[in-house]
Amino acid sequence: MTQPSSEPVIYLRGRFVPDSEASLSVRTHAFLYGTAVFEGIKAYWAPERETMFIFRAEEHFRRLVQSCRILRLKAPLDIRRMVELSAEIVVRNGCREDTYLRPIVYKADRRIGPILEIPDTVDDFCLFTAPMSAYLDTHKGLHVCVSSWRRIDDNMIPARAKCNGAYVNTALIKTDAALAGFDDAIALSDDGHVAEGSAMNLFLVRDGRLVTPAVSNNILEGITRATVIELARKELGIPVESRQVDRTELYVAEEMFLCGTATEVAAVTRIDHRAIGDGTVGPITRAIQDLFDQAIHGRLPDYMHWLTPAGTPVLSSQD
Repeated sequence: MTQPSSEPVIYLRGRFVPDSEASLSVRTHAFLYGTAVFEGIKAYWAPERETMFIFRAEEHFRRLVQSCRILRLKAPLDIRRMVELSAEIVVRNGCREDTYLRPIVYKADRRIGPILEIPDTVDDFCLFTAPMSAYLDTHKGLHVCVSSWRRIDDNMIPARAKCNGAYVNTALIKTDAALAGFDDAIALSDDGHVAEGSAMNLFLVRDGRLVTPAVSNNILEGITRATVIELARKELGIPVESRQVDRTELYVAEEMFLCGTATEVAAVTRIDHRAIGDGTVGPITRAIQDLFDQAIHGRLPDYMHWLTPAGTPVLSSQD
């Protein structure tokens, strides 16, 4: 069995190297032009089982490959191997707390010019880990605003792909919200409909139903979003509508929450200085938070197929 390293390791150029030795040239194409795609994956410590569980690893790497296709990148490794490396790096780094994994496929050429594909293009894969508790406070109510920045359009830089360069849009949205005193922000699409949070999907509760913007509204096809939909329907019997959402629906919602790999499930209780419902975390949000927490820690037997135990990856299907 692989023993934890004294210094955290990073997988780069086909091997594990100490963090202090993992570096890229400033001439790297991905650094110059943002020509890379990535995933954010979480692994959770399950004390009852004395193991780390990586949440929905296969789905994340399948989406990474899809992002590669959109950006004309060629993933050097298949999905199975990337899952195996994820389990291995968690073990090598001795992770025993909530941990964020960041795999990246990037253009490694050292050339000037933004063209994505030419003969002899070099694409590479790297992977690192970092301790991470919840990205936002998942239990206290968040106060968010509607951002003046619009979400990038699918015909500009597709939100369906997690392109590194596209996160300038996220940075502008989140930074302006923070400087104005808000916890986060909601971005609208170019036609003025609700898209998502700065870097997370959005759900409303209206008339006892969950409502979330459709995937055609310039949103990331979120894996946590899909998890919430499945848990709500199967475990709680709550209907879910995926459709176009108007801005003013945010103000009349009974409940609201944001969700994503880093965010998990975070309640929103105020938007643009207006209370959501009665201004407290609602019962549907709390029920989904509880189910999600049980699922990621291996306490829901019906959803163990979502979890990869670190060191012994098990996939539900072939690449």
